[in-house]
Amino acid sequence: MPESYYPSYSVLLVDDEEAWLRSLSMTLSMMAGINNTIRCSDSRQVMDLLATNNVGLVLLDLNMPHISGQALLSQLLEKYPEIPVIIISGLNQVATAVECMKRGAFDFFVKTVEQERLIQGVQRALKMIDLQRENWEFCSRVLDDRLAHPEAFADIITQNKAMRAIFRYIEAIAGSSQPVLITGESGVGKELLAVAIHRLSGRKGKMVSLNVAGLDDNVFSDTLFGHVRGAFTGADALRRGLIEDSADGTLFLDEIGDLSTASQIKLLRLLQEGEYFALGSDAPKRLRSRVLFATHHDLSAKQAAGQFRKDLYYRLCVHHLNVPPLKDRADDIPLLVDYFLDQVARELGKKKPTVSKELYVLLANHTFPGNVRELKSMVYDALSVHQSRMLSMDSFKRAIDSHSGPQAAPGETKGSEQSLFVASEPLPSLHDLSDLVITEAMRRAQGNQSVAARLIGISQPALSKRLKKNHPGQG
Repeated sequence: MPESYYPSYSVLLVDDEEAWLRSLSMTLSMMAGINNTIRCSDSRQVMDLLATNNVGLVLLDLNMPHISGQALLSQLLEKYPEIPVIIISGLNQVATAVECMKRGAFDFFVKTVEQERLIQGVQRALKMIDLQRENWEFCSRVLDDRLAHPEAFADIITQNKAMRAIFRYIEAIAGSSQPVLITGESGVGKELLAVAIHRLSGRKGKMVSLNVAGLDDNVFSDTLFGHVRGAFTGADALRRGLIEDSADGTLFLDEIGDLSTASQIKLLRLLQEGEYFALGSDAPKRLRSRVLFATHHDLSAKQAAGQFRKDLYYRLCVHHLNVPPLKDRADDIPLLVDYFLDQVARELGKKKPTVSKELYVLLANHTFPGNVRELKSMVYDALSVHQSRMLSMDSFKRAIDSHSGPQAAPGETKGSEQSLFVASEPLPSLHDLSDLVITEAMRRAQGNQSVAARLIGISQPALSKRLKKNHPGQG
């Protein structure tokens, strides 16, 4: 088996001409990187080869002795309907090839046409096969609600249902060669998901990461594609690019939303053609790595505004993972706090403190603009100054207060926020509004007066007084 094995399943080439089989096999390898092929010059052996090998695609000649291509197609469609068949015909067999298409063949090509058209047809078939297999796998994961390889996600601390759904999706697409776009706010753990995809991919090469934010086009090209000696002033030696370093592995490009337009064009060509040129070289090299992308930007909004190429955007979105922010994963906060306390306590050589339930209620009502990264920083700061058995909430309160921005003046809205009131309805009284706010604050604080008071900006004694007045027995 060759070191670089693509695709993961075999492509069966069937033709009675050995010279044509050798030529086609070399063409597929050189022009498309397809080197997992089986050559068959005797049509009588085809069904046995299918029974004993993991074949995903068949390229079938029509004019053969023993069993014709038409007869073989009928057998294939009956016994292996899931395997696409591409018909290779002679010039005088076009009508027959069209008839084969009507019966269920995936495509057909004339032997004398340009090789590039045949390669493009094969690549279309491979992409369809990958998507079909991913869909089957994904449906299986969703129906079973299970993870086949939970160990791949060991670095991601979560019990959230939305995150588990993302994990199941990753397991379904991990073996694909298609790009993956991972979006989400800064600090949600996008790179951890990229690592999980690489672990599950089964690729032999390593994962190589690059943050492309702030890279100009020349640096981006040199870093990714490499250069030959003498390519430009100062290029005194050959440099391998990150694409070559990640061969047979995974290339992870972070902050893709900040990429310049010129670099976007080069990236688009890389994904479309599957090849690239080192700077100063006219010899093309094949892309042999799976490419993953991440950004905190809304790329659909950027492409609508003309800041991100539409064609590149759709290339990236073959598989899209949108990671929910921590504010939408309040059920993960206790797990994360406990995990970070263990981690930081070992690092600082301290005993792990006890945590009050009140802290979890306080954190559940914070918006966490910095997400998981911000929570880790909070825990580190709190444990750094920790003295007693119970972990103090003071440093957490200070961190939350530092994120509290100025409130909108009465009658103003923030951004596209709409009014809380219906224009056609009478306004509630200030007394009624006060009761509604207090009731909602107590609900969010799970009955904790101290936390509720912080949410509405009054002291705990003042809140207690209002509760005693309006709801005797609650204060």
